[in-house]
Amino acid sequence: MLQPAALSRRRQLVLADLLPGTVARDVLLVVVAAGLVGLSAQVSFHLPFTPVPVTGQTFGVLIVGTALGWRRALAALALYAVAGLAGVPWFAAGSAGYVGATFGYVAGFVPAAALVGALAGRGADRHPLRMLATMVAGEAAIYAVGVPWLAVSLHVGLARAIVLGMLPFLPGDALKALAAAGLLPSAWKLLGRSGPGKPEPAGSSPD
Repeated sequence: MLQPAALSRRRQLVLADLLPGTVARDVLLVVVAAGLVGLSAQVSFHLPFTPVPVTGQTFGVLIVGTALGWRRALAALALYAVAGLAGVPWFAAGSAGYVGATFGYVAGFVPAAALVGALAGRGADRHPLRMLATMVAGEAAIYAVGVPWLAVSLHVGLARAIVLGMLPFLPGDALKALAAAGLLPSAWKLLGRSGPGKPEPAGSSPD
């Protein structure tokens, strides 16, 4: 017979788990996180050679995703996308209700936030190198949706879409990844928490 320890595994806490509360807390976190991503989208400017704006969204999405864990992050970014389509003016530069060439990046925020949240639930946000790899994975997930969407929308090949919608942003993404690699582990050290977290039944997924 399996021992109780074999029937459960321990998952790491994410930063949001340190806040008191359960369902009400999670609902509030989801709404606030969507709002923070919308706020970060207002830091926006265009480069002359690409239709894709430079915004603060990517950093906001991945930090939010890491802090919330995958379930809450998935809900928050889905709320952001759906509410923006419904008319909430919190896409880049206050836009809303428009599915255009750059909407693929917004769609990519959803799996990206869930991915980094899942990795944080396995402790990736505790160590700088693991956090750096987590950010790179999240950025790759955004491009995996955004670049093909851009190619289809502009009727260009994938190589051209990469030139327009990915290569110009890689230096900035590298800086964001490095910033997150310092920020999240430092937050855990400041809070004095580095332990393994709490038990979770076998077969369930980390937040």
